[in-house]
Amino acid sequence: MTRKRRRLVTIGVCGAVLAVALGLVLWAMRGTIVFFRSPSEVAQAVVAPGVRFRLGGLVQEGSVSRGPNETVSFTITDTAAAVPVRYRGLLPDLFREGQGVVTEGVLEPGGVFRADTVLAKHDETYMPREVADALKAQGRWQEGAKEAGKPGEAPQAAPRAASGTDTATR
Repeated sequence: MTRKRRRLVTIGVCGAVLAVALGLVLWAMRGTIVFFRSPSEVAQAVVAPGVRFRLGGLVQEGSVSRGPNETVSFTITDTAAAVPVRYRGLLPDLFREGQGVVTEGVLEPGGVFRADTVLAKHDETYMPREVADALKAQGRWQEGAKEAGKPGEAPQAAPRAASGTDTATR
C-alpha cells in the first residue's frame, strides 16, 4: 500500500467514525429538542397536535381564570392570533395579564395548549427573545420607554459601592 493510499484510507475511516458519532448524538437528542412557536404559527396549523413545543407571547388581558386543584386557564396572544392554554400547578410569582410568558407543553386536538411548564418574565424590562422576535416580525413590537438593552437580555446591574465590609461575605 502506498503512502497516498494509506492516508486516504485513514481519512476515510476517520470521516466514517465522525459520521457515526454525529448520528448517535442526533439520535440521542431527538426527544429533547423543543422548538419555539408563536400563536400565529399555531393558528396557521404549523404545529400538529401532540407535538411538544414552546409557546410564547403575551398573556391576554382578562383571560386568566383559576379553577379547582391549581388549574389555571389563560390565553397567550401575539396580537395577531391567540391560543388558549391550560396549566395545572403553581404559577411563577411574576405571572400576570399583559406580560410576556413562555410555556412548554403539547397542543391537544381541540386546539388547547396543555402546558406543563410556565416561565414568566423576570423584571419589567424583560421580554423573551423568541417572543420579541415574533412580535418584531409581525411589525407589532413597540420599544418601551424603559430600555435596558436588547430584548431577551437582562438589564445591567447597578455597580456596587466599594466598601470595606460586605454583608454577603460575613
